[in-house]
Amino acid sequence: MAAGALDGAILDRLFATIAARRGGDPALSYTAKLFADGMPRIAQKLGEEAVETVIAAMQRDSGLIGESADLLYHLLVLWAEAGVAPADIWAALEGRMGQSGIAEKNSRRQR
Repeated sequence: MAAGALDGAILDRLFATIAARRGGDPALSYTAKLFADGMPRIAQKLGEEAVETVIAAMQRDSGLIGESADLLYHLLVLWAEAGVAPADIWAALEGRMGQSGIAEKNSRRQR
């Protein structure tokens, strides 16, 4: 990849940075503060960012990019707190490739 090129690997790099903040000084790091506050606060922030992303989308607002970035960041913090690695999510997504979304959803109901 060329220097400065961006792709989905940014999420893996961001996750590594987020995970490294666990146990850090909450006075110096927003991420460390989220970890110190625990899962309820992390989940609350994720929900807030999800709502803000939806609002920006519905308003066809230029803020959609920033809100989406905030949403992804908070989702990665939640994964880190829950002990879920991005590779687990990527594997789940890969397993769904080539499968109808309707068929996949129906298979979950039958479990």
